[in-house]
Amino acid sequence: MATADKNKNVHVFESEEALSVSLAKYAADLSEKFAKQKGSFTVVLTGGSLIKSLRKLVEAPYIDSIDWSKWHVLWADERVVPKNHPDSNYLLAYDAFLSKVPIPSGNVYAINDALPAEAAADDYETCVKHLVHNGIISVSEATGFPRFDLMLLGMGPDGHVASLFPGHPLVQEKKKWITFIKESPKPPPQRITFTFPVINSSANIALVVAGAGKAHPVHVTLGNGEDSHVLPVQMVLPEGELTWFLDKDAASKL
Repeated sequence: MATADKNKNVHVFESEEALSVSLAKYAADLSEKFAKQKGSFTVVLTGGSLIKSLRKLVEAPYIDSIDWSKWHVLWADERVVPKNHPDSNYLLAYDAFLSKVPIPSGNVYAINDALPAEAAADDYETCVKHLVHNGIISVSEATGFPRFDLMLLGMGPDGHVASLFPGHPLVQEKKKWITFIKESPKPPPQRITFTFPVINSSANIALVVAGAGKAHPVHVTLGNGEDSHVLPVQMVLPEGELTWFLDKDAASKL
């Protein structure tokens, strides 16, 4: 089942397995397109169950057909913990994905885990600005914010994306590229996160959502469900294309 309106495509799959097969083809097609167009492919990851859904990329045919040397990988949010800590989004992505594909190590941009939250956010913004200056990351002509080729976002059962939580003041941040949170409603408390102006300047966003526990925010965002807050996931409105990858459990209330 697929529906589409301007800039938004919604795909519902019978299973998370079928979802992951389609997500791999989607990412591989974009990789080929941007590698040809600009010589690089900038990919933004998050944590959680999203990483598991990338598993088909490390299998045939994609492990051999993708030009991994063109990939540049960043994170939309990260927990301010050491890279070898179980809560690290970097570690999750490394163990399940990055360690299995030949992306050059210099093209993988983790946060500086030696810094506290505020300094880590500033340092990561400097890293992104350097990549913009070098022409690796594009710039949105409309907003002046960095324009990533592909942002892969998961979503929490509360409708949060990256580390932007319902009702939190950071969802209204308009100027910074990257900011920090010290009192995350979900542990661990200290995190850095991309802001909505950066998220929404993306050329392509995939919202990857599986499981019945996430049916409510999907219903609020894509159906006629209601919530007491505007959910962060409802604020994902990119100038580029938004594609939803849902399994039937996540779409069960639509």
